[in-house]
Amino acid sequence: MVSTPPLYQQIQKHLLDKINSSEWPPHHQIPPEEQLARDFNVSRMTANKAIRDLVHKGYLTRQPGLGTFVTDRKAESSLVEVYNIAEEVRTRGHRYGNHVLTCEAIEADDEVALRLGVRLGSRAFHTLIVHLENEVPIQLEKRYVNPRWVPDYLDADFTIHTPNEVLVAACPITDVEHIVEALLPDAQAAEWLSIDTASPCLSMIRRTWSGERLISYARLLHPGERYKLRSSMHRELS
Repeated sequence: MVSTPPLYQQIQKHLLDKINSSEWPPHHQIPPEEQLARDFNVSRMTANKAIRDLVHKGYLTRQPGLGTFVTDRKAESSLVEVYNIAEEVRTRGHRYGNHVLTCEAIEADDEVALRLGVRLGSRAFHTLIVHLENEVPIQLEKRYVNPRWVPDYLDADFTIHTPNEVLVAACPITDVEHIVEALLPDAQAAEWLSIDTASPCLSMIRRTWSGERLISYARLLHPGERYKLRSSMHRELS
C-alpha cells in the first residue's frame, strides 16, 4: 500500500517543481502562505511549514515586508574542507558530469616545481577537467600530482572518478592550503567554461598533503555567477 505524503510535502513538491523547471527563476516571488493554504485546502500553519523548510534548505529566502523569493542557488564549496565535487553536485539533487581535456605526464616547469615541491624538470602528472552541474560548467580543474606518492594516478578513469576520489583513495588528505582571488578568464578558459572573457571568476589555488607528503597542486577556476565559496568557524565559549 502506497502512503500519501504529508500535505506540507505536497506543497514543497509543487514549489520545487516550479523552481527546478525554471518556471520560477531566481528572485521570483512565490505565492504567499494564505494563497498556498487556499490552493491546497490546508491550514496556514501547514503552508508555513512547507515554506520554512525550503527556506532552511536554501531554496527560498524571506524578505520581511516584501514576501518570499526563489534564491539564486549557486554551486557552493567549502574553504575549510576538501569535498568531492561530484558528491557536492549530487547532494544538491543535480546531475554531475565532466569533460576530461588532458591526462598526461609532464616535466615540471618553474611554477609547478615550486607549488608541488619537486625539482625543476622532474616528472609530474597533469589533468585538466571541466566539471559540470546539470550540463553547465561550474569548475575548470587544472591539477598536478606528484607521481612518487600516487603512481597510478593517470590510470584512473576520470569520467567515472574525480581526481579528488583518486587522491583520497591513495593518500588520505590531512592538510590543505587555499589561496583565493578574483580574476578574468583568458580566452581558452572562457571557452571551456562557456562564458565570455569579461565574466568575473573565482580562482582557487589548492595544495593538499597526506602527512608530510605534498600530494597535489591544483588551480580551480569557477564562473563567479555560478559558484560561491563558504567558510565557517566554531569556537567554544570559555
